[in-house]
Amino acid sequence: MKMRTTHTILAFLLLAAFGTAAQDSTRYKLVWEDDFNKPVLDETKWTIVVNGKGGGNRELQYYCRENISIEKEPASGSNCLVITAKKQNYRLHRATSGRLSTQNKMGFRYGKLEARIKLPKTANGLWPAFWMLGSNYPQAIWPKCGEIDIMEMGNKDGIAANTQERYFNGACHWGERFNHGKYPNYGKSTTNDASLQDAFHVYTLIWDKTSVRMYLDMDANPDARPYFQMPIDGEAVANKPAQYFHKPFFVIFNLAVGGNFSNIRNINKVSALKNGEAKMYVDYVRLYQQGSPDETLQND
Repeated sequence: MKMRTTHTILAFLLLAAFGTAAQDSTRYKLVWEDDFNKPVLDETKWTIVVNGKGGGNRELQYYCRENISIEKEPASGSNCLVITAKKQNYRLHRATSGRLSTQNKMGFRYGKLEARIKLPKTANGLWPAFWMLGSNYPQAIWPKCGEIDIMEMGNKDGIAANTQERYFNGACHWGERFNHGKYPNYGKSTTNDASLQDAFHVYTLIWDKTSVRMYLDMDANPDARPYFQMPIDGEAVANKPAQYFHKPFFVIFNLAVGGNFSNIRNINKVSALKNGEAKMYVDYVRLYQQGSPDETLQND
């Protein structure tokens, strides 16, 4: 009888923990969005990155303005932000692609951020990502600014296991200095039951003063359990999460080619671009908040 009571209590606590997102969703109000319904990118909301620095990860692409567009996704006909990776020679690089962010245009602390994305076939060598950096970057150099990776695909472990289309992760990075790769971070990888590269999926971040949580397809499954969860409460001291994740962050989308994440540094080994190019579609990105005094929104 005692064991049954204990199990009942434990089940209740687990249900309460994982049910929080669904319960809280009714309290959220839309405060910022882009549905990409204009014929060109709204650059009052976005800044297009142009450089060939490799993202600090030995990536192969040069990020170009021309690789960012608004197009209709063929299957649905929806207007989307499109990031196109191409195998081409450009400024001493063998590939081009796109990256854009809301830096200096929109930043926020706490809320529910979601994006509906159709990923390209990453195969071997593409690295699509939906993520954020602290708004004090680059004044606070990485990883001191903090980083929240809501969705990444293309990791070398997925390639090794031949689960490229199902293997994805969320992660957080932080710390006072890079120190040759030695800095606090936490990432969690998941192998989904089915491909995430054959249709649109919704990736959601729920961020409050106690934790960072990430969910897959909450639109279809409001009671989904998080695929990533990390507490950020506690003492705000150097190298502890509470020091880095209670300030505004800005949003980033990019499609990298090769680099340390995939462990591919030769364009001839990027099988994902064997046909010349690949596209990442973003149907929308939306930010919701509850009106709490702890939340902030910087919308220039």
